Amino acid sequence: MQKLIQRILLPLLALTLGVTTLHAQEVGWTGSVEPLGGAEYELRFEAAIPSGFHMYDMGPYEGGPNPTVITLSPEAGVELVGSVEQRTKPHRYFDQMFGMEIGTFSGKALFTQRVRLTAAQAKVRAAIEWMICDDKSCMPPSDTELTLVVGAADAQGAAAEATTAPAGDESVATPAAATERVSDTAATSGSVAGASETTAGAGTAAEAAPAKDAACSGSLWSLIIEAILWGFAALLTPCVFPMVPMTVSFFMKSSGKPALGRFRAGMYGFFIVALYTLPIAAIFVITRLVGGDAVTADIFNWLATHWLPNLIFFAVFMLFAASFFGAFEITMPSWMVNKSDSKADSKGLAGIFFMALTLVLVSFSCTGPIVGSVLIKSTAGEFWSPIVTMLAFSLAFALPFTLFAFFPSMLKKLPKSGGWLNSVKVVLGFVEVALGFKFLSVADQTYHWGLLDREVYLAIWIVVFAMLGFYLLGKLRFAHDDEVQHVGVGRLALAIAVFTFVVYLIPGMWGAPLKALSGYLPPLTTQDFVLGQTTSAGASVSATAPLRTVDGKAPKYSDVLHLPHGLEGFFDLKEAEAYAARAGKPLFIDFTGHGCVNCREMEARVWSDPRVLELLRNDYVICALYSDDKMELPESEWVTTESGKVLRSLGKINAHYALKTFGVNAQPYYVLQGRDGRMLVEPRGYDLDVEAFVDFLRRGVEAYRAEEQGR
Repeated sequence: MQKLIQRILLPLLALTLGVTTLHAQEVGWTGSVEPLGGAEYELRFEAAIPSGFHMYDMGPYEGGPNPTVITLSPEAGVELVGSVEQRTKPHRYFDQMFGMEIGTFSGKALFTQRVRLTAAQAKVRAAIEWMICDDKSCMPPSDTELTLVVGAADAQGAAAEATTAPAGDESVATPAAATERVSDTAATSGSVAGASETTAGAGTAAEAAPAKDAACSGSLWSLIIEAILWGFAALLTPCVFPMVPMTVSFFMKSSGKPALGRFRAGMYGFFIVALYTLPIAAIFVITRLVGGDAVTADIFNWLATHWLPNLIFFAVFMLFAASFFGAFEITMPSWMVNKSDSKADSKGLAGIFFMALTLVLVSFSCTGPIVGSVLIKSTAGEFWSPIVTMLAFSLAFALPFTLFAFFPSMLKKLPKSGGWLNSVKVVLGFVEVALGFKFLSVADQTYHWGLLDREVYLAIWIVVFAMLGFYLLGKLRFAHDDEVQHVGVGRLALAIAVFTFVVYLIPGMWGAPLKALSGYLPPLTTQDFVLGQTTSAGASVSATAPLRTVDGKAPKYSDVLHLPHGLEGFFDLKEAEAYAARAGKPLFIDFTGHGCVNCREMEARVWSDPRVLELLRNDYVICALYSDDKMELPESEWVTTESGKVLRSLGKINAHYALKTFGVNAQPYYVLQGRDGRMLVEPRGYDLDVEAFVDFLRRGVEAYRAEEQGR
């Protein structure tokens, strides 16, 4: 047992400590303004480099390391004099790896820039990029921003500190003394302007509340069921299925005692579950402990909506699909598998653990994309979902190893390994192709690229699943497949199901709502041609004049953002509140997202009900706040949080407002708001109960009328 602790728990503890110390490996930047006399000033940027690390100087290095780059953007009223200077002398040496002379800083580094002021006061924004390394490895390149106020009476000689954000984050470190804050709260942005003044009733109560999941338990249960199905599907892959009888037989024969064999097989299954679940749980727990709810929510949001991870996931899914089709074989490094396998001969629990680890590593080429699918689908803003879904997957995956150990006679009923396993692998390959396009679609929607409109997406799915149907009938073969002499009942039944699904998809090319797949398809508003130009509820699109704000303008962002079912509304809270006050109607606030599967399901299955549409269209002013939209707003609408983080995109501002005001970080979330920002009834999240949603809207209208009569 002591060896087990040394071999398992100590590495896990080391991983925990390593993640915890990441923050200690960040460079701290200090910005200040020093007067030089007359109208000239000196901007000073000082880097505090963590111990044991060095930072590269300004270079430049063609084909070498990432140099430190400081890019200055002055406002009108201030002029740059010369260029940025390195006031700290770097340590210069010839680097054998890069084949060039480079310079590095250790401890601290000072950079300066002279400016000339031609106005009473002006700001200079500094974008700073750098990279640090130690003797063994390098941290990823990082960046931050500082905004310095030149000429301000309280800024003379004042210094301010900024902590770096992770690379690729949109946060800006804004000095407190030498910087003009954009806002103290999220409520002063263009998207949620005026909310701090009009949400006193709702915000005060929710401000201290912990973050809660907007999705109800039904959504989590659907994820768990899907994860279990994927776990059983993974067992049918060529990498795993042959190992079930081999492994169980080994435990039963080597132990000598059936009871001992069952115990060892049970521990084998337990370790499989632990190897899949504990690393995921450790990552999320550490994230929450280090950064809190906001950091965890930011990570979820970034994984789910940013173009980079979504394009990477898309590429990975296509790569694994090609592997499943037989183009090449993806395996874990042989040294890793061999090292784990060599320790599997150990006696006791340690040997069983390494046998489980060997299984996980060997089966990676088949289970990797499945595990990725399970995890990515569950990262929708809920903290526990990834952990619970991975637990469900691993339990289903490990169950046969324990079940067959308790009932060895069942091994005789297992089908023999053969060509059918390759067929299972190819079927999973087609599924991987179809699912992979979902990630490309999310990036397309959040960044408004216009690459995958609904009909293009449907056309791809129709072709993919039609080819799958022909494969099942033996009309399409890959290099590693045996020739299909006849079609069995099972293959025929599956082919019928696949072609039925294809037939179901085809009307979607002309605007059919396809409610069963609403969460996986791009919204109907992206479709260029809808037969009859009708909504999914069958009502004709309104021919009335388009909606206008109180000052007669088109609603903000309405050129790229749209509501379903021909509904009209706003995408800016301030505009919506002003219009609702003039119209004498309550406000329906929809916290939603482009990549939100549950949001699309709610719109297709609940909003499409004629009673819901009538209430939304006639009795409410609708405001949809997208939490994942990447549209960058003008500087005047940026928001600075209490921690000093500057939010520049529409989605980040809306997500921050939802978390700060209502304590939610997941979508959908529906708030009915009256005058002065007061909530009319308890908000609702994901719930496909149409009757309950109709009652929710009606109670909101009644509460608003009662409130108005009491004035």
